[in-house]
Amino acid sequence: MIEFRIDRRAGVPTYLQIVQQVQQALLLGRLQVGDKLPTAREVVASTAINPNTVLKAYRELEHEGLVQARVGAGTFVTRELARPSTTQHSALGSALGEWVANARRSGLRRDEIEALVKAWLDQEFHQPPVDVKGQS
Repeated sequence: MIEFRIDRRAGVPTYLQIVQQVQQALLLGRLQVGDKLPTAREVVASTAINPNTVLKAYRELEHEGLVQARVGAGTFVTRELARPSTTQHSALGSALGEWVANARRSGLRRDEIEALVKAWLDQEFHQPPVDVKGQS
């Protein structure tokens, strides 16, 4: 089951943090079709946020077609987003995990690792697409 972590200093609305964490869990294969999200009461107990915030996040996820609320039963995942190459246990996921562990052992803090990864992602995705035949 997913456990939400709310960062009140993130500058991101709390309901959106929940939405993003569910989307990320779906992309990484941590949540799969049929999995149940924690109830609003469980999220409130673990994060001390307003229950309406949780319900707003779940409505947004339902609007995106990712979950479905079932009266009296809870909220369940209805669609997967993960591709085999994006799971934590894929070759790429394992290589990235090793890189992050090495960065941490080198003394980098989480925010420094995130900044470094973001910088590389920004560089990679702002470049024009590479022609498959090597022609530009």
